[in-house]
Amino acid sequence: MSEFKEIKPIELNENTFKIIGKDAMLITAEKDGKINTMTASWGGLGVLWSMEVVFIFVRPQRYTKEFIEANDYFSLSFLGENYKKQLGYLGTVSGRDEDKIANSGLTLNNNENAPYFDESNKVIICKKLYEQDLKEEFFIDKSIIDKSYPDKDFHTVYVGKIEKVLVK
Repeated sequence: MSEFKEIKPIELNENTFKIIGKDAMLITAEKDGKINTMTASWGGLGVLWSMEVVFIFVRPQRYTKEFIEANDYFSLSFLGENYKKQLGYLGTVSGRDEDKIANSGLTLNNNENAPYFDESNKVIICKKLYEQDLKEEFFIDKSIIDKSYPDKDFHTVYVGKIEKVLVK
């Protein structure tokens, strides 16, 4: 039985530098009845186009990218400190190679639009609004390319409208 309650995005009272950059999150989406997830620590929350939004970054070789591309919705699941092992596993193993969600021991749940994890302490359900590949010619500080993109595998940025926030 789900222990989640819905709150408004403005009621989120979290340090996004901590929950995204330090603790990490799971980006999860569905494609053709299958679900895949990945650990991420790049992204943010904010206001754009007079909407409360998230923005996430996904490299082209990530299997989860296919799932995000195939669906209008994705979720961000935030798990507590006690799930670092699962976050590490889900960030290093590809869903192409094994059923990593089943092997993680985490429990899938699904709202009407996007899958998420019961073990989360907060979940953000998002509707895609925008996507664009980062391009080398638009980097003003070229040292970022050497540091973060030595293989030129530039991320795709996705902006998602926050449709629902669930917390425990």
